Amino acid sequence: MRAIETTSRPLHILSVDVEDYFMVEAFAGSITRESWGHRPSRVETSTRRVLDLFDEHGAKGTFFVVGWIAERFPSLVREIHARGHELACHSFWHRRVYSLTPGEFRDDTRNALRAIEDAAGIKVEGYRAPSWSITNSCLWALDILAEEGFTYDSSIYPIHHDLYGSPAAKRFSHTHACGNGASLLEFPPATVRILGQNVPGAGGGYLRIFPLAYTRWVFRLFENRYHEPVVVYFHPWELDPEQPRIREKLRSRLRHYTNLAGMTERLDYLLRTYSFRSFRDAIEHSPIDGIIEEFAHRCNP
Repeated sequence: MRAIETTSRPLHILSVDVEDYFMVEAFAGSITRESWGHRPSRVETSTRRVLDLFDEHGAKGTFFVVGWIAERFPSLVREIHARGHELACHSFWHRRVYSLTPGEFRDDTRNALRAIEDAAGIKVEGYRAPSWSITNSCLWALDILAEEGFTYDSSIYPIHHDLYGSPAAKRFSHTHACGNGASLLEFPPATVRILGQNVPGAGGGYLRIFPLAYTRWVFRLFENRYHEPVVVYFHPWELDPEQPRIREKLRSRLRHYTNLAGMTERLDYLLRTYSFRSFRDAIEHSPIDGIIEEFAHRCNP
């Protein structure tokens, strides 16, 4: 899907995975889901920090909300919606999809949808798997998403990684033909080609840890060579350097805590320098095939 220019600058896609600091996969070996409710939550404060930053720059994005959070903090979900952003689904329990059976995945997704939609009173159209965990081993999940009424997905990362990744997957937005005859739009996060390999572009720890010069280079490639929107993603906890420290193995701590103090400044730079919109806005203003028309029909009955 080609970027559509409505201003002098291309419009990229801005997304936020709304989860608390203790939900991340890096700490799954140390923190049980049964303990979540007993830990000091920081998701409301950190998410409002993101919302304020977006307001400052007039930016709109898509917030993929964990259902557990929507169920416990429905006012936060309503606030995200009221401040003009798209709500989407990030599972209920933040479990890797390839660790679930199809039945477990369907139940988890339905529970998350119910929590988000009940909180905001809107229809959710988009899904992103925890830890990019829709891989070649569980493409059946896309069939289930289509059956459950989703229009688009952003879960397949075309890279090599120790926890996720489908290196041979398509790198840019496309329509995925599901095995059940349905279709979904698929929005991969940004990657670039270096020495014949796909390398992450502008999201999460890669955005927070890699040099800013690298991120600028990624945007130049997408704007001038690929002519595609950069799909940016990050988490509210990445703007929260005061969060509690979890005792974990060194690699997990390095991934999670490196440059938390500099993330707000880095995002501020991106929002000042580039133009962004939500997945929903990108889809509605890029009518490329029948599934787009169906999305518009659902959103504007």
